[in-house]
Amino acid sequence: MNLFADLLAATPNAAGRAAAATTSTGPRIQKGRRGVEIKSAREIQVMRQASRIVATVLREIMEMAAPGMTTADLDRHAEERIRAMGATPSFKGYHGFPASICASINNQVVHGIPSSRQVIQAGDLVKIDTGAYYEGYHGDSCVSICVGECSEDATRLSRVAQESLMRGLGRIKAGNTLLDIAGAVQDHVEAHGYSVVEDYTGHGVGRNLHEEPSVFNFRTNDLPNLKLRAGMTLAVEPILNAGGKECRTLRDRWTVVTVDGSLSAQWEHTIVVTSDGCEILTDRDF
Repeated sequence: MNLFADLLAATPNAAGRAAAATTSTGPRIQKGRRGVEIKSAREIQVMRQASRIVATVLREIMEMAAPGMTTADLDRHAEERIRAMGATPSFKGYHGFPASICASINNQVVHGIPSSRQVIQAGDLVKIDTGAYYEGYHGDSCVSICVGECSEDATRLSRVAQESLMRGLGRIKAGNTLLDIAGAVQDHVEAHGYSVVEDYTGHGVGRNLHEEPSVFNFRTNDLPNLKLRAGMTLAVEPILNAGGKECRTLRDRWTVVTVDGSLSAQWEHTIVVTSDGCEILTDRDF
C-alpha cells in the first residue's frame, strides 16, 4: 500500500494515548504514535504471528487462483481465513477500502478492488496484497501470481520484481540506510529494462498499517534517508512497470493503472531489521 502523508498525520487524543484498536469495520488508525518505532522483543513476536497469518493466506491464494475464479472469490477466502486464525483484515475499512485484499490484474498497479464481475483469465498477472491485524499489530505482504500459461513478458516481469525485493532485503542490516535498499532495487530493475514506480513506496509497519519511514525503491534526495536500527519493522515492496513509471487512478478512487497500459508487478514482505541482516516475518516458506 502507498504511504500517503495523511496516514502519518495522526495527532494524540486528549489523554495522549493510542486510540482504541478496532472498530466494527476493522483496525482503527492509532493516534498519538509518531516517528520511527523500535519494536520490543514482545512486539516483534506478535508481529511474527500476524505476519504468519498473512503468509498462510497468500500461500493458499497462490495455490487456488485459477482461470474462471473472480477476485471476489479470493477476497472472500482471505477474509474467512484471516478471521478463522484470530485476526482482523488490515485493509477492510482502512480509509474506506471495501475489501480484505487488493487484487490488481495486468496493467493495474495497486489498490485494485475485488469484484464478482472481475473474472481471472488464463495468462493474467494478478497481484494480491493483504494484511492481518493480530493482537494490536499488523503484518503486510503482496505476491504476483502468473495464472495458467502466462506470457514470457509477464513471467519475466514478476520474476525480476521478486528478485528486486530480495536484492533490497539483502542490503538491510543495522547501520545501513534506506538508500542502500533503494539503490539495490533500482539497479536490478533498470538492468532488466523495467521502471520503478515512484508514486508508491514501502513503509514502516506495526501498530499502524502505515508508519514512518517511507521505504522508497529509487534513489532520491526528497525523502529522509534514515539509518537502519535493529528492531525497526518495515514493509518493503518494489513495484515495477514493464513500460513507463507513470500511473493514474481510476474513477473508483482506488485502482491505479499504468498510463501506457503496460504490465505491472509487485512483491512485498514485512521484515524486522537485525544487527546483521533482517528477518522476513511474512516468509511463506514454513
